[in-house]
Amino acid sequence: MRCPSGCRPDAPNLVIVRDVLSDLLAVWRAGGTAGVGTVVRTFASAPRLAGAAMVVAPDGTVSGSVSGGCVEGALYELATEVAGTGVPVLQRYGISDDDAFEIGLTCGGVLDIFVEPVSRTTFGELDAVAADIEEHRPVAVATVIAHPDADRVGRRLVIRPHGVAGTLGSARADDAVTDDARGLLAAGRSGVLSYGPDGQRRGEGMEVFVAGYAPRPRMLVFGAIDFAAAVARQGALLGYRVTVCDARPVFATNARFPGVDEVVVDWPHRYLGGQVDAGLIDAQTVICVLTHDPKFDVPVLEIALRLTEVGYVGAMGSRRTHADRLDRLRAAGLTDAELARLHSPIGLDLGGRTPEETAVSIAAEIIAARWGGGGRPLTQTAGPIHAESPERQPISG
Repeated sequence: MRCPSGCRPDAPNLVIVRDVLSDLLAVWRAGGTAGVGTVVRTFASAPRLAGAAMVVAPDGTVSGSVSGGCVEGALYELATEVAGTGVPVLQRYGISDDDAFEIGLTCGGVLDIFVEPVSRTTFGELDAVAADIEEHRPVAVATVIAHPDADRVGRRLVIRPHGVAGTLGSARADDAVTDDARGLLAAGRSGVLSYGPDGQRRGEGMEVFVAGYAPRPRMLVFGAIDFAAAVARQGALLGYRVTVCDARPVFATNARFPGVDEVVVDWPHRYLGGQVDAGLIDAQTVICVLTHDPKFDVPVLEIALRLTEVGYVGAMGSRRTHADRLDRLRAAGLTDAELARLHSPIGLDLGGRTPEETAVSIAAEIIAARWGGGGRPLTQTAGPIHAESPERQPISG
């Protein structure tokens, strides 16, 4: 498999159809046909990553976005046409097109968008895929977006860790794409893969977009304080499954944290240790320690900072608290390399004061660490605004 030169293959799997899935399912369950445009490949400074989608329902209503407003008008017309004809189309929008200025992709990027009709007939597994996503079960959808045989365009496989549904038209192609899609799914990535017409590893002619839907990454917030409520809201906004944990039952209540996925009454270190033992912490997990009390902070950080795979570990406190915390962690046997993973005092310097402003600074640091951003105003930087996506890896300090 390979990605054509210049494209950005490693898209996050959080956004793909989740933001439009409920509207798409409503059309599907009603027996209608929606026109769906999905960004399958981007070049240069494109405004949205691969996986962003827009749905045009039979009544003309729209949900989702593929470019932040640049090409939606043109895509609306094309999606409506595709829903009527039933013939999928791979369309490129960008500065290389003669009509780029008219279409309005003025950001300078290039988008490849696959536009297809989606109905019970064309995507019989959609309901099952939606259930997998809702229940946080890993699943990938592999769709042929280009092929010398037009009848194969739009065919798809639904790939799970231990099962496959559908076919791309031949057993050889199914086997090759299944193997590669499972690799992308395990890595938390989506992208376009190229093969020969029958799935040959060497050759060209068939392109397959693999949309990987791994479970949402987790955010663990320790300390049921006002700042925790604001951080939890930011985490949910960013697509995390948020758990708030505190040993004090009077503070750790669902009423104080509406909208989070889970509120746990337990000692932070005991809860985190149990999650580690159960294999529920991975390289995408974000851990925010906001307890501001050494009897809670130090034991949970001992566990968190010794994890070899974790996305982010941050702890709240003043600089004096931070210095005292480091002394306690060193006394507990943590090495300098382990301590270097700690983001403390937590957050970027935005000058915020309120819990909500502090939560924004924490979210900003998590985003910057994940994508390699510097946290500087864009007015002080040069080059593409949307830099090439780095390989996903644990976030270090």
